Amino acid sequence: MKVSTPLISTIIPVYNGESYLREAIDSTLNQTYSNHEVVVINDGSTDNTAQIAQSYSSAVKYHFQPNSGLSGARNTGVQRSRGDYLAFLDADDLFMPEKLELQFECFNADPVLDMVFGHVEQFYSPDLSDGERAQFAVSEMVMPGLFAGAMLVNRLAFLQAGYYDPNLRVGQFLDWYMKAKERGLKQFILTEVVVKRRIHLTNMSSQASRNDKIDFARLIKAGLDRRRGNKSE
Repeated sequence: MKVSTPLISTIIPVYNGESYLREAIDSTLNQTYSNHEVVVINDGSTDNTAQIAQSYSSAVKYHFQPNSGLSGARNTGVQRSRGDYLAFLDADDLFMPEKLELQFECFNADPVLDMVFGHVEQFYSPDLSDGERAQFAVSEMVMPGLFAGAMLVNRLAFLQAGYYDPNLRVGQFLDWYMKAKERGLKQFILTEVVVKRRIHLTNMSSQASRNDKIDFARLIKAGLDRRRGNKSE
């Protein structure tokens, strides 16, 4: 019996990501899962991001929009994609070749699943010097990846939790994930590594400001308040 292979959409939001974008796109095009589209959302880049994305011609669906932030770019990607399942990849990270195939097999095995995660491995970008590497405390352990890049999610389940909040500067996925759990979405976590996270000088997490950290604390509190059934002040 032939196994159904519904369309999976991988959404890559990118802002001035010329340094690593080609590697990210290549990692999606080299997936062992065949029925797959790649959607690149150029979020107002001023570097060579457009030229790189458009060099793939019809292999990549490309869209430019004025800068609106990570959530806005991901949301646009969802709206412009056609897949029954959604994956998200940051423009500096890499999918493992069997990511989508392994995760979709979980949906086939358990049709009530809404989202499947995998493990993550961090790596130093080769362009970092020894001195620059010393600025980061990076664990070499393989860890469960509860973040957007490690997830494959059913489109209807994603929409049930809602789009990413465009008003958040940090913690956009954590906010979405808390809402997904509150709505009872069922998840599974694979033991295999499905994504590699690049550590480099312009990682968003390494540039978080004090105000961003305050925003992060607020979204945690808001999630706790929702779970308690109280209104946040």
